[in-house]
Amino acid sequence: MCFKPQLRSPARSAFTLIELLVVVAIIGILAAIAIPQFSAYRAQGFNGRAASDLRNLASAEEAYFAANAAYTSNLSNLTGFVQSPGVSVTVGGITATSFTASASHSSGDKTYNWDSANGGLQNAP
Repeated sequence: MCFKPQLRSPARSAFTLIELLVVVAIIGILAAIAIPQFSAYRAQGFNGRAASDLRNLASAEEAYFAANAAYTSNLSNLTGFVQSPGVSVTVGGITATSFTASASHSSGDKTYNWDSANGGLQNAP
């Protein structure tokens, strides 16, 4: 058997430090743009959950009023109203013909107000 020596051409088998630094810089720029946007989208979702709970509360209050001729501040009296996790709902300003309520999410950045005498949701999303 005869072995022939093989000539190797200079092959590039690894990335250079400059190439790796460029890739890391590009990923850093993309992350700097994407993370704040993602946080804003999450806050909008949490705000939407609070607004939805407030609308559901208003529907339950109106159903309670139809059955009892009065509004209630006790959320456990409202049939069908289920509060979402993380959402804080308060009912106040109860009169013989109207009520007010507010809702916010602990991870959101907005508080929504409901005034039944002034047309419902006051600061719509």
